[in-house]
Amino acid sequence: MSAPAPVLGDAPRASAAAVADRAPFLRVPTDRDRRTDLALAAAMLVGGILSAALSSIAQLYGDAQAPLWWALVYVVIVTAPLAVRRRWPGPVAIVVAVAYFVAVTLHIPELYVGNIAMFIGLYTVGAWMAQRRAALLVRAGIILGMFLWLIIVMYRDAIGEAEKADVTAGAFSPYIAYMMLQLLLNALYFGGAYYFGERSWANAQQRAELERRTAELEREREVTAAQAVALDRVRIARELHDVVAHHVSVMGVQAGAARLIVERDPDAATAMLGGIEESSREAIRDFRHILETLRAPGGEAEEPSSTVSVSDIAGLAQASDAAGLPTAYAVIGEPSPVAPLSAVNLYRIAQEALTNARRHAGPGATADVRVRYVDDAVELDVVNTGRAVPSPRSGLGQLGMRERAAASGGTIEIGPRPSGGFRVRARLPLSQPSPRIPATTGIA
Repeated sequence: MSAPAPVLGDAPRASAAAVADRAPFLRVPTDRDRRTDLALAAAMLVGGILSAALSSIAQLYGDAQAPLWWALVYVVIVTAPLAVRRRWPGPVAIVVAVAYFVAVTLHIPELYVGNIAMFIGLYTVGAWMAQRRAALLVRAGIILGMFLWLIIVMYRDAIGEAEKADVTAGAFSPYIAYMMLQLLLNALYFGGAYYFGERSWANAQQRAELERRTAELEREREVTAAQAVALDRVRIARELHDVVAHHVSVMGVQAGAARLIVERDPDAATAMLGGIEESSREAIRDFRHILETLRAPGGEAEEPSSTVSVSDIAGLAQASDAAGLPTAYAVIGEPSPVAPLSAVNLYRIAQEALTNARRHAGPGATADVRVRYVDDAVELDVVNTGRAVPSPRSGLGQLGMRERAAASGGTIEIGPRPSGGFRVRARLPLSQPSPRIPATTGIA
């Protein structure tokens, strides 16, 4: 085509300054991109040699045409930089534009490959140059320079054509129509290079942002999955601990007592062995329920063993009494419906507290279990007498009780009594609120 005009065309609405204010973004050419650019430069070189030869034969500029070897040198200068266009888009576009300007000025017989090369150079500046303000300045400078040069050429040609009669023949003489056509073509030429370069940069930004968000979501998914596995492991460990500790503790106490009295009181020893048998059945039943819950599709949203209720705490007190720890049980207030999860957790807290009392309170100790209904909550108070514990060790049992209280949105206080023994006091809501972090306040 003829000398290009500096018309920007339909550029994107977002300015380079606005783009620069966004999050940093850098397009880095891959090895495949570099190989593609090298192949493009080679293809353009071959096409430029053919175009120069044919243009020279066709006498593109008539008698004012430059020698053919000038065209061959020009083709090398205008196509070789395209091999590194993505690495140095700004310098490549400037070199190609200057070479094209010189070629047209000196009437070097090659226009078409030069036009294509400059289009690619301008496009690459918009699509790959990380400094967006510099990219705008490079393209604006090239287009403005070409515009001024074209105005000068049109003015010079207009003076030369003024002597011809057809210039005064009308407003739309062939020369005027030709100049308007050139302006329109150059507007489309530069506008297209600018627009497509900006769109390529914007699309690359969107792809990078999408990839970043996808990676973040994948990391969050992995973290969420790991947290879910950890929570399941904690819940299973807590449930197994409660079942094993309770039943094994009862069986151990009853087995020891039966061994001591088996000779002098066979009937009592037999009764204790029956209690051991019953405890083993209960342990197997609880284990089976846990295994069924784990095998169920999707698991269970709440705790395993969710069939127990607050009223079943009375059975724990009776079992504790039968196992050798005299245990009193009382209900204070009007019983109210309790959320299933809170009922399960209250039952397990009472179970763990009585198990610890049997294991650590010592001989001659007693226990007292009270369930109190107040307002919108239910309180559990498990107190036992026995030897003093100056600095109790917080083991898995206490940790499990705190986790259960927190899971129901309640509070719990665990600690030794000044007069000896231990106290566990839990307060859980009747309804099921959102879980929160367990309280760690002890009792003096």
